[in-house]
Order: sequence, then structure tokens, then C-alpha cells
Amino acid sequence: MTTTTSAEDLSVDARATIDRGHRERATTAQIPGMAWGAVLHGELVHTGSLGTTDVEAPGGGARPGPHTRFRIASMTKSFTAAAVLSLRDHGALRLDEPVATYVPELTGLRGPTADSPAVTVRHLLSMDAGLASDDPWADRHLDIGADELSELYRTGAWFAVTPGTGFVYSNLGYSMLGRVVANVTGDSCQAAIRARLLAPLGMHDTGWELRPTDTDVAHGHRLVDGVAVREAPPLGDGGIAPMGGLWSTVADLARWVAFFLDAFPPRDGADDLPLRRATRREMQRVWRPTRVQVEQLDLHGGLRTSAVGYGFGLQVGEDLLAGFTAGHAGGLPGYGSFMSWLPDRGFGLIALGNVTYAPAALAIRAAIEELARRDQLPPKRPLPIASPLQRAADDLVVLINEWSDERALALFADNVAMDEPLDRRAAEARAAVELLGPLTVESVRVNNRADADLVLRGPHGTALVELSLHPEDPPRVQTVDITVVPTPSPELIAANAALCALARAEVTAAELVGLVDDGVAATVAATLAHVAGRLGRCTPGERRGDHGRTTFQWRGEHGTIDVNLGGHTDDGRIGSVSFTLPTRGGV
Repeated sequence: MTTTTSAEDLSVDARATIDRGHRERATTAQIPGMAWGAVLHGELVHTGSLGTTDVEAPGGGARPGPHTRFRIASMTKSFTAAAVLSLRDHGALRLDEPVATYVPELTGLRGPTADSPAVTVRHLLSMDAGLASDDPWADRHLDIGADELSELYRTGAWFAVTPGTGFVYSNLGYSMLGRVVANVTGDSCQAAIRARLLAPLGMHDTGWELRPTDTDVAHGHRLVDGVAVREAPPLGDGGIAPMGGLWSTVADLARWVAFFLDAFPPRDGADDLPLRRATRREMQRVWRPTRVQVEQLDLHGGLRTSAVGYGFGLQVGEDLLAGFTAGHAGGLPGYGSFMSWLPDRGFGLIALGNVTYAPAALAIRAAIEELARRDQLPPKRPLPIASPLQRAADDLVVLINEWSDERALALFADNVAMDEPLDRRAAEARAAVELLGPLTVESVRVNNRADADLVLRGPHGTALVELSLHPEDPPRVQTVDITVVPTPSPELIAANAALCALARAEVTAAELVGLVDDGVAATVAATLAHVAGRLGRCTPGERRGDHGRTTFQWRGEHGTIDVNLGGHTDDGRIGSVSFTLPTRGGV
């Protein structure tokens, strides 16, 4: 079952890739029922599902959908963290205050070494408190009563490491944050989350307990000897629930994901959602690094490289293929879930499953990786260009076309002439215009408010310009580098087409004779075979070049790759061939 609310927002191929990734992982993991959805620019644009909400129901049970309630387990932590930060924003608490300031029962909480600092609210939010990791124990104590939890706090806690020295995932720590919220507001943490977040965001199907009227509910299951059976009835709401007790749906969680995506990019204008944009961005930055991870994805040598850390109630990472990611997983007896989003692209995925610790995270990660390799991820959202940067770009184009030292001195910071005399810069600009013809701006890629890359187009090629402003106000140009990229010769275009054609079949070094230099033929042949295996049938296409090379982008069935050609030999053959991943995904 697949539905979309706005088909044009996500390509048919991308939706098929998302569905395939979830179905394959759900089938492999024997998940009885799973529902998933894709969020793009604030809207739930795609949903899918498989299986059943209850394997023991008559007739096999109903299929889950976007409004089916699952327990989302530790995804709850993002809500608890948001409640804490909401109170901080209103001046009701401080993150660097010892947690015992707000929870007197924790006055005796001491780290494992004599030099341990006091455990602070910030330590707990970022999993930096050092408390022993506790998933199996905490999963079975969600419903602990307030008095029993208070007594547990008074007896102290066991630490894995000294506070502030390393990441250790702690559910007990998030129960302490729940108590902080309760004591500061004078109500339960659950009530504060409902009032401050769920109600204002319209998340009416998200709550701490099932309602008597709820019929569209995914029952929890566990695998016994490879067979899914009903899990025992789920634990009710309680003192540890702020770490993992919420029930929700794909449709409601789409609002939550959109809430975090809305924080980017930073901008002027109304900021009237329940939590400030700056605070939502604060939650999505690494406060406690965990690891750098390199994994081989397949036998062809593909790698997943990522740096991972913990923000405030969110797992945050930087992935080689997908870029900046944020989100959180959840797992409890009977359930497994994951939400992950790419802030730079305004895109996110949600998956909910109804078997113990269902690998929803693997399904989403596999889908994102495949989308990246097939170049199906939504493009990065362009950053707005600051007015001084726009003026500098405009003035620079005028200067390159019609050089004047007076104009240059007005535009450049004082270091520019020191780094490279103006007469040499003027000669470089004149040479570019003589070779390419009059230049106009074809595109501007904004990197930040002080840095941009320009593509200038002339009748006979392009010029790539790196531009950056210095930190004084008003800012002036401190860096300008020009790379001339003439239109590729017909011979080079033909050579690229020939190489791409050879990549579609097994190729030997002998077949490259007359096309590439003998010294690189063997390496190119081996690389072409690898590229063909990863890319599938490909077509050549001109992209752009730099630094004396011409770069073509080959597009295949499974993604794209950049092919860099250059260094002609005396007899006209290609002297160098290299392959690189493009900046937006690829093989």
C-alpha cells in the first residue's frame, strides 16, 4: 500500500527506492507490520506499509497505515529534551546547573572518582553524565511509580565513566530530566510535553497511553524460534516514561520531523512555533561525540563513512553520502522505530515496526544510502545570499570583464594585493576574457554569508570563481581565485564518449590503445570495470572542468560519477583519467 499527498514533490523512482529499502529490511528481519513515511519541505509526501498490526487477529489482522499507533520508545527523548529547553528559554532553569538543584532527591548523586564534577542538566541531555547504560533494565521499568523512583534516586546510581569524559547512553538520565521538568513546572513531564509541544503542533494521536477509543493500534510482537508471537501487554505510563513511553503515528511524527527541518536555514522572519528555531538547531548539533565509523557496504568496495554524536535528545551525524543527518531510534519489547532527516535538504524518513527492537534504523539508512547513490535525494536547499556578498559578486564580474585598479582597490581588502600584485591579477582577468569572451553569471553557490562559488559563462567556456569576504563590517573581498575552463575540444568529447561506451562491457588495456596514454591504460581498464559494476549502463554528459582538466558526469542506472580527463600527450591521447564522487551523492 502506497499513497502520496503530493506526487510531484518526490520522484517516482525515489518513492520506489524508499519502499524497496523498507520492504527488504522488514522481510529480512521478519517484522510482522511496518509503516513508513517521507517528509519533504514540511509535508508528509509519501507513505507505505506492509504486514499486519496483529498476527493473532482473525483473518490475519489489519495492515498498518500512517495513522496506526506504535510505541516509539526512545524517540520520546527528543520530546523530553525539547521540554527542558523550552523551560530554559523561558528562564525557568539553567543547563549548566547541577541536576540536584531541581531534583533534591539527587543531592547525593556522586560520580565514580573523587574529582568527578557534579552531574548537570547539560550532561544528562547530551548523554555525557557517565551513568551506566541501561536499555534492558529501563525497558522493563517504564511504569515505575514516583515514590519508588524517588527512593532509587536517593540511593545513588552506578557510573560507567566519570561525568564529562565520554558518551554513555542512559535512560535513567532521561528519567531524571523528566523529574526536572515536573519539579520546575509543578506538573508531570508528560503533561508539560502535551501542553508545550504536542497540542500546539497538532499531534493529537501522540500520547502516553492508549485511549479507549483507539482501534488502529499495532500490537507488539517478539520472535520465538523465528515465528512472530504477541508480546506481553505493554507497560503503562510511569516515572521512566520520559525516556521512551510515547505512542505515535507516522502522520504525527511527520509534524515532529517537519518541526526540526523548519529550523533550517537560519533566517529572519516570524519565529512563532513552540520552540525557537535557534533552540531546535541547538538540539541538532553534536554536544558529545561518539565515534567515526567506516563500514564496507558491499563487495565492490563501497564505503559508508560517518561521524556520529549525540545532541540534545537527538543522534546527529555527518555521512559521506548523505551529509548532515539528525534523528533518533527507538526500541522496546514489541516495537522498533526510527526517524532521520537531512536538514540541508528539507527531507526526512520515519519508520515504525511492531516487533522487539525492529531494525527500522537499518531500513531508513539503507533507503537513504540508495537514494544518494542513485542521485535521487532532494537537492540541498539553496542558502539565501547576503546583500554584501551579492554586491561583491556583481562588482567582481564587472571588474573581471573591465579591469581597473581603482575599481579593484575599492572592492578588495588590503591583503589581496599583498597576496598577489594587482598587475598579475589584472593579467589573469584579461586572459580569461580573451579566451572565453565576455563573462556573465551563470550560477552562484552560497556556502555561507561570507563565501560563495561563482560560475561565469562566456561564449567559449566558463570560469570558476571562489569568492570570500573578510570579517570587518562592511566586508570586502579577501579571496578571489579564478579557474578558466574552456569548452572541451571535439576530440576530448569524443574520447569521453568512447570511454563511457567501453565501461558498458568488460574492457581490457588493449582496447584503450590510441585513446589513453600507455602508462595509465591498465589502471583505467580496471577502474572502468569497477565503475560499470557499480553504475550500471551509463551515458556520458558534459559537466564542467577545473585546474586543467575537463570533468564529465556519467549518469547510470544506479547513480552518477565524475570523470576527469586531462593532460594530453604529444600524440593526442588522454594523459590522465580519474574518477570522483560528485558532491550530491553518486556511486
